[in-house]
This record gives sequence, structure tokens and C-alpha cells, in this order.
Amino acid sequence: MKRYIGKILAMTFIATLLTVGCTDSFQEVNTDPDRAKDAPATNVLAYVLRYHSSTYFDVWNNMSEPSTYGGHLTKIQYIDEARYQYRPGSVESKWYQGYIALQNVYEIRKKAEADGAKNLLGVAKVLEAFIFQAMTDTWRDIPYSEAIKMADGILLPKYDKQEDIYPALLTLLAEANTLLGLGTDVLGAGDLLYKGDVQKWKKFANSLRLRLAMRISGVNSGLAKSTVETIMGNKAQNPIMESNADNAFFVWPGVNPYEEPWMVDSKGRDDHAVSDVLVNHLKALNDPRLPVYALPAASDGEYRGYTIGAAAQPNISTISRIGTRFRKDPAGFSPFMRYSETMFFVAEAAMKGYNVGATAEQAYNKAVEASLRENGITQAASEAYLAANAKFNNTTDQLYEQLWLALFKQGMEAWSLYRRTGVPKDHYVAPGSPYVGHNSPPFRYPYPQNELTYNKANAEPFVNEVKDDFWGKKMWWDTRTGVQ
Repeated sequence: MKRYIGKILAMTFIATLLTVGCTDSFQEVNTDPDRAKDAPATNVLAYVLRYHSSTYFDVWNNMSEPSTYGGHLTKIQYIDEARYQYRPGSVESKWYQGYIALQNVYEIRKKAEADGAKNLLGVAKVLEAFIFQAMTDTWRDIPYSEAIKMADGILLPKYDKQEDIYPALLTLLAEANTLLGLGTDVLGAGDLLYKGDVQKWKKFANSLRLRLAMRISGVNSGLAKSTVETIMGNKAQNPIMESNADNAFFVWPGVNPYEEPWMVDSKGRDDHAVSDVLVNHLKALNDPRLPVYALPAASDGEYRGYTIGAAAQPNISTISRIGTRFRKDPAGFSPFMRYSETMFFVAEAAMKGYNVGATAEQAYNKAVEASLRENGITQAASEAYLAANAKFNNTTDQLYEQLWLALFKQGMEAWSLYRRTGVPKDHYVAPGSPYVGHNSPPFRYPYPQNELTYNKANAEPFVNEVKDDFWGKKMWWDTRTGVQ
């Protein structure tokens, strides 16, 4: 735990020293370099947004593992991670990176509270909920209530159960919604996500509430239903994303060192391709997103995905790589959340009988159209797709499939959708996996070894619930039966 604390303290200090490059999007925001420890809150906000985007959406924490576990990508060289042969250092890094980001969010909260900056405090609570949601969905039970309490003398934080974390996060987001727009403070140049637009942060907060509510709808339907109906029953007070203009996308400047992480990886690596599962679904639907998500194989111009976690490397010339929009644009984006995702949750809520002020079909059509239009598909082609192969059939299988397709580049969310719903149904265990006796891709990540070394009393009961590193106790919201 000492090493864990040391890394957080070191990175927290570094965070106050870092400035962002002087481009149109990454303006200089430090005004007094001699007082780095007292960096303005907007500087720390810029750091958190950039740091989280560069770690959570990078090759390790998005492409190699969550995006393969969720069925979108595969590895075609150095296939180990897609076979669940993980690197302990990568697991530790993801854990540390999450808590480093959260420590800096806590600094924003303290500054906002001290200054009475209600808008900034609301933004901090949105980011806190967003990052903690990703962490609990990775490991399940994690330090939460005592996680960022070093200033209070808590050096060995207890673990909280996911059953308690999710309701707490929903409360946190409700508080953020109340705060945002209540203050007169400006977010400053450090708001690299929404450029100071408080209303868009408010929409992001409530869209996240929908995500969390629908994720737990199978295990706490009462809380899920009340949350959704509170939001949808008064959208003036609880606005949600209304178009792709509201997408929570961190857009990279495209100038070294501030380039999109997938593109940066492509400069020196050729380890990833689109999966056979993804390409097969797109082909079966004659989906116009296929040439956006994937490149044709060099050998014959065909779109051909590859086995996830295969036992051997393919003939690389025969495999489709990741599409230009997602892999080759230095000024690309890291997607925190999409408008299309929001509308899929509204559609699912309607299918479950929640009062959302719209039919499931209306929300579904908006969701699919939003994903298509986001990916450059014309209005006419979008309408044709919705009238043909994607025509609403009032089944959750169709809704989940279309949501899964729309989540491309959101590896964690695709993986979570699969764990919650079992869609896509043709997803499978990596044939090259060294683990035997499992009929589902991973349930979770292994805990960092350092947790047993430095926080053993708190960590050990939860570590013991993990089997074969990636299985054992499922996520609280994973209600699938017959999986192991």
C-alpha cells in the first residue's frame, strides 16, 4: 500500500505541474508556475480530462483487453491479452491510474467547495462518478467510501461492495445535476470536454444516471425505475443528451504529444484488428458502418474479421484492420459517452414498462440514427437501414445488438453490455486461452498484487472470491445464468 500511496502522491504533485500544449484546444492555463502546488482548479480539470483520456482509452485499458473481452477487437500479433494472458504491471497501472485521476478530482472538489464554485463542484462529481463506475465495473468490489481519504489519515481503505457503490454513484450524479447551472462560476480554459458549457455537463450527468440505472435494472428494479422516471418525467430539470452535439467526446488536438491514443499506437504497432464477431454482425445486417469501423483486407479487398484470442497468428494481409476514423486520426476522439447510448437506454426503459414519455420504437430509431449519423452515414442511408435490416422488432436482443454496435471504441461499455445481457450471443471464449472450464469471456479483472502486499486485511476477502484471475464472483448486475 505504501507504493500505492507514493505513486498517487507523486502523480498528484506532477498533475499540478503539468500544463497543456498551446493549441486552440489545449491553451496554457498555468498563471503562476512558482506556485505549482496551488494550481488553479481549471488546470487540474484539464489534467484529469487529458490524463483519463490518455490512460482509460489507450491500447492497454481499451484496445487489448476490454475491447476484446467485449467482442469488438482482436489481436493479430502478440495475442496474449486477448487470450487472457495478462501482464500484472498493466493491471496495477490501471488501478493506480484510476485512483490518481480520482485524487485529482478530489482536489477539484476541495477547491470548488472552498470557493463556492457550484458549477465546478458539479463537474467534479460527474467525473468522480464516471471514473468510479469504470473501476467498479472492472474489479467489482473496490475501495470507494475511504478511497481518497489520505488527508483524513486513512491509508488502508476498506473495500465497498458494488451493491453499495452503484446507489452511491447515482446519488452523486443527482447532486451534480442539482449543482450544475446553480452557480455563476465559469469552468475556465481547463474544460477540454465541453468548453465551459455547463448545460452539456448537466446532460452528461443525467445520461450517466440513465446508464447506471439501466445497468442495475435487473438487480434493483425499484431504484432503476425511480431514477429513470425522475429524469424522464422532468427533463427541464434533468436534461439528457439530445443530439450528437452533446456527445461527451474528448477531442485530441492532433499535435504531438497530444494525439489520439489509438493512432499513437498505430505509429509503431500493428497488433489489432476488428473481430470476426463484429464483422459478421455488420455483414449480416448489411450495415453501412462496416467500412467506417473496418478497412478491407489488403489481400483481396474483403471485410474479414479475425478470431478473438486465437491460438495462432493469422495471415495478416487477409484481415481487416480498424477503420480510419478510429485508428488513423491524430485529432481523433476518446468517447466518454454518446447520445446514441443514451437513447438506447431510454428505449430499453420503455420496453421494461418505465414511463419515459416515448415509445421504445421511437427511442430505438433515434438511437440507431444517431450512431449512423455520428459515423458519417447519410440521412437517406440511415432511413433505408432503419426501414430494412434494422427495422424495430420489439426485442431486447435487437436493441442490445444495436447498442453493442454503437459502442465501438468504448471497450469497457461493450464488455459490460455483454456481461449484463449475453449479447452478442455468438461471442465466445478465446480458443487460445490457457484457462479451462469456462464458457464465457472474463467476468472481471484480477486485483493488483500490491493490494495483497500492502492492504491485505481489507483486500484478501475480495481477492479470494476471484477464480482463475478473471472469473469467480460476477458483477452484481450480471444476472446471466449457466456461465462460469
